[in-house]
Amino acid sequence: MATTVKELKATARPSVGKGAARAERRAGKVPGVIYGNNQPPLPISVEDKELRQRILAGRFLTTIYDIELEGKKHRVIPRDFHLDPVRDFPIHVDFMRLGEGASIRISVPLHVVKSESSPGVKRGGTVNIVTHSIELECSVDNIPQYVEADASGLEIGYSLHLADIKLPAGVKSLTRENATLVTIVPPSGYAEEQKAAAAAAAAAGAAGAAAATPAAGAPAAAPAAGAPAAAAPAAGAAAPASGGDKKK
Repeated sequence: MATTVKELKATARPSVGKGAARAERRAGKVPGVIYGNNQPPLPISVEDKELRQRILAGRFLTTIYDIELEGKKHRVIPRDFHLDPVRDFPIHVDFMRLGEGASIRISVPLHVVKSESSPGVKRGGTVNIVTHSIELECSVDNIPQYVEADASGLEIGYSLHLADIKLPAGVKSLTRENATLVTIVPPSGYAEEQKAAAAAAAAAGAAGAAAATPAAGAPAAAPAAGAPAAAAPAAGAAAPASGGDKKK
């Protein structure tokens, strides 16, 4: 899978420190830094409006950017950003420099698909997403935007685990394989209904078994009325000769 690389405009910051950062924010810019790949950190500034748009568009922390500074292009990936606790706008952003062919540890979102066609949902169950993102290790050229989990086969009370899904080629999971991703939660009253159904089935089985077994000491069935009795031997009838006829 080819990773999409986007352009991001930035300028080098001439000075660092809290005072310089506040000055950048007053000028409509967000202070940031590029670090990593065994190179010294590089202080930068990004236009506030553009950074907000990139963050609100989603997948900001899994998107690779090319930032050009003073004629040199830096390939980076956002690693963190800080928001103002009151006004909720970005006040700082960190980018990690990516070397050619490097591997990276990254958290990507989990997308649960086809849950509406699962038998559990059709019977009134509710989809409960337990894991919202998965920690992965992959090449910087092969970063998945998300991982899909197909829940179409789940029944009520059943779960889908990380070991049940297939990751893209060249991508390794750092999350344990038995991690629960999604479950189908039973509807209200489902447990009571199951108990009642089991009890009814058990009672029906017991009644059937009792009807099939005759009570102890019950008389044997009499022959049907009008049926002839077993024929008795005729009076005076000679018993069969023992040994058969003898030749004289």
